[in-house]
Amino acid sequence: MANFRCALFVLCIYGLYTSCVADNQTRKVHIVYMGALPTGDYSPAEHHLSILSEVLEAGFLAQSSLVVSYKRSFNGFAAYLTDQESQKIANYEGVVSVFPSRYLQPRTTRSWDFMGFPENVRRHSSNESNVIIGVIDTGISPESESFSDKNIGPVPTKWKGECKGGKNFTCNNKLIGARYYIFCDSTRDLEGHGTHTTSTAAGNLVKGASFYGLAQGTARGAVPSARIAAYNVCIKNLGCPDQSILAAFDDAIADGVDFITISLGPYKPERLEMDSLAIGAFHAMEKNILTVTAAGNDGNSSGKVTAVAPWMLVVAASNIDRNIIDKGIGINSFNFNGSYFPLITGRDGSKKCHGIAAAQCYSGCLDKQLVKGKIVVCNGTAEALGEAFFAGALGSIVPNDADHNYTAVLPFPASLLSPQDVSLVKAYVQSTKIPLTNILKSEEVHDSEAPVVHYFSSRGPNRILPEILKPDLSAPGIAILAAFPEGVSPSDVDEIPKRSVKYNILSGTSMSTPHVSGAAAYVKSLNPSWSSSAIHSSLITTAKQMDASKNPDAEFAYGAGHLDPVNAASPGLVYETSKDEYIKMLCTIDFNTTKLRIIAGGNVTCPAGEKLTPKDLNYPTMTAYVAGNRPFTVSFSRRVTNVGLADSIYKANIINTSQLNITVEPHILSFRSLNEKKTFRIIVKGKGLELERYRMKSASLVWSDGVHKVRSPIVVYTK
Repeated sequence: MANFRCALFVLCIYGLYTSCVADNQTRKVHIVYMGALPTGDYSPAEHHLSILSEVLEAGFLAQSSLVVSYKRSFNGFAAYLTDQESQKIANYEGVVSVFPSRYLQPRTTRSWDFMGFPENVRRHSSNESNVIIGVIDTGISPESESFSDKNIGPVPTKWKGECKGGKNFTCNNKLIGARYYIFCDSTRDLEGHGTHTTSTAAGNLVKGASFYGLAQGTARGAVPSARIAAYNVCIKNLGCPDQSILAAFDDAIADGVDFITISLGPYKPERLEMDSLAIGAFHAMEKNILTVTAAGNDGNSSGKVTAVAPWMLVVAASNIDRNIIDKGIGINSFNFNGSYFPLITGRDGSKKCHGIAAAQCYSGCLDKQLVKGKIVVCNGTAEALGEAFFAGALGSIVPNDADHNYTAVLPFPASLLSPQDVSLVKAYVQSTKIPLTNILKSEEVHDSEAPVVHYFSSRGPNRILPEILKPDLSAPGIAILAAFPEGVSPSDVDEIPKRSVKYNILSGTSMSTPHVSGAAAYVKSLNPSWSSSAIHSSLITTAKQMDASKNPDAEFAYGAGHLDPVNAASPGLVYETSKDEYIKMLCTIDFNTTKLRIIAGGNVTCPAGEKLTPKDLNYPTMTAYVAGNRPFTVSFSRRVTNVGLADSIYKANIINTSQLNITVEPHILSFRSLNEKKTFRIIVKGKGLELERYRMKSASLVWSDGVHKVRSPIVVYTK
């Protein structure tokens, strides 16, 4: 039986499996998180194997079960375990948590200009070239012009990483590091997502970039001189397993990156000790590394934001003032050059299906001979487009919900019209003897309503820490042009014949996230001595106020507002949060002294009387959860550090349209030197919250010295 079990382990480990069955029990990959690395004479790998040997009752099975050891920046391992075995390990001394590994999912020419961040923005080139951004994603296309090292100097001496990109993969002075993980054989990007996000954050200036003439201009990242380290954690068409994500954090921290950008996320939020992003980002924070991540693409219903830890900067997605359309929605790069082609309905193109199934163009309904050379109008949406494409239709017209409109690259000539317009098209087909139509190539139009948070961008409130506002801010994430691997299909399907592009247009919170990581790197290049927490604060408090009338979910949609990279470099005041303060906060949410000593290392203790709730964490936004429809009084304590003018006086101003009674004590802060700190208190009173969505009210506190405006949202809500 032991040999049988061992063989099964081998099959699991070397196949694309997250689970297997042995002894009538399912073994799945579990993460065993063990906190900080112990000091002194300690071998993590030996310790991990000894735990597995005891639990599995056989040394050779332990070696087969072990997937990866985390031993460079924090302590832990991933292994194939049954639920019973994982529960045993959870009771071991020194283990913080054990949880199943999930698969997280991947979540520009105009966008930087739209934010007032021009190509000729003030820079400190030598500092910028010393900044290293670690990108945990689907890999990178090293040949892209966006990652050329032309005119870039030697690798910074602080870099401790390696170029382990796999076969035929070469790094340079721009792309200085590469690693890949479980089930991958290279850091080369097979999906396009990682190449796109990386170039958005730190790509070179590439003039004349476009997608078949659309979105034409100079493609660039925020910090073209910065260095890049790519960590490929994703398996094509499957996702990005937790065990690989933690391994990448473990390496990136030890390699010496300054920032980590990770546009990946789970389907739902998890407790902090069972969240690979929160765990990795915590240990990055300990080393003064800021992690920037995506809010998620799970739609605009309440509490969907999946990145919740306060030591991560979490980004929503909004549009820019350029929209790409044809007669409907979608990015259609194909041109019929004025020619017209036969137009039929899904029912006309189907032999196998009848009624609604045929009209909707359900999967397998369309007949290849009936649709060949024709444009098919279907009642269905995304599935119908795929059915028409794979059936070999010349093109397709389908309905699109206007509220859910966003620009995605189409694999063949198609148009997504409003349901009303689709009805008109069908009426034309039914009333015309030989119906013909043409689908125009997409074009660019100006959108004066921007920025507006898109429908797919995940909203708050924060389900795990209700008094920490997430997302933190919004950034461009709709129809973003950036670098793309030439051998990868630019649409979501494997096209035949495959189009090959150097730059592609993608949408998602994945695209907004690297805008913020690039902006964070820009801030550091001008303020190299600042802590990651100061940079975190500067990006939030300088965000531009967004219009709540266009964004009915208000702060739960856009956080503090829209990214403003230029002003973020000179915020005036910052709200810095230390590791010790995060530890004190964790003490109030069921983390005891024993568990915290494992996580943080050293002799940390939960103070007996002193409490630091999430509400009073020194965070740049202020959020309170209150009970029901009755009067409330809440207070927030905060501390700011002067990073503006040495001799300055800041006055408090409350921007309030929600009938909250807000006072600030004191309402004037006088500074005599840089890095001087001042504390203040905010008291918020209200008569109760109305029965509306989220049942929330919000206002803003703005500290101003006449030069700087330091704005923090104040949000009060109930269930």
